[in-house]
Order: sequence, then structure tokens, then C-alpha cells
Amino acid sequence: MQGLQRRRCSNDGVGLELSTATATAATTSSSAASTASLSIDEAEPAEARIQRLISEHPVIIFSRSSCCMCHVMKKLLGTLGVHPTVIELDDDEIRSLGDGASTPSAFIGGSPVGGLDSLFALHLSGRLIPMLVAVGALYNHPIPS
Repeated sequence: MQGLQRRRCSNDGVGLELSTATATAATTSSSAASTASLSIDEAEPAEARIQRLISEHPVIIFSRSSCCMCHVMKKLLGTLGVHPTVIELDDDEIRSLGDGASTPSAFIGGSPVGGLDSLFALHLSGRLIPMLVAVGALYNHPIPS
């Protein structure tokens, strides 16, 4: 068994590299940066690993560290008070996300949201915050009527 590599992604979340490199890592970040073990089976295919991670985390972003759009997505969610799990992917792993997937790619409650433009569209339409509250990513936040 090997794990994910932990990498700090500003104050908005903890980044995880999906490659099998270390024994354990942190999942999502709270203001206290709580940690939990995430171990993976070395033989687990990237696609199965990605699907499992999507189902285990209420808000997850698949990212590249050098992607400015990824940075903006993380900042938007951080501004709202959400601390997403951030997974840094390489090219092969991005293809495992599905047809036409690119970075950033967000999932809320296990459902694909899409890229930055889709996330902004949800936010501007007033549907993003209720989605985040419904999956437990935002607490004590009034849902706009």
C-alpha cells in the first residue's frame, strides 16, 4: 500500500498528488488543517482511484499546480468558505477523468460540475451555495430564496 503526497495549496485547501509516492496524506483542510489517512492500493487503476476519491469527498478539484484557472477555482471556493480536496494530476490521470476532461475539473457531492466557467455559472445563477450546503461543505450559511 502506498499513499498520496500532501502538498499545501495556500489557505484554501490541501493538495494531494494522485501518484503512488508516500505512505499517507491529508485529505481536506479546515482552519485547523485536520488530517486523515488516504492510502491506496498500488495496483488500483487510476480511473478506479479517481472515482473512489470523488465519492469520498464532498468537494474535490482535479488540478495542475501550474494552471492559473485551477488557482482561480480554488480561490473562488475558498472565498465562499469551502475547503475542497485538491488532487494534482498528471496528463495520464487527467484522461482517466473521462471524455473531454481537463483541469480544473470540480465535483460536488460526487457529481461533475465541470471547469471554471461552469462553476462561475453556478455561482452567478445562485445555485452553487445551495449545492455546497446540501453536501455539507458549507455550514451556517443561509440559502438564498
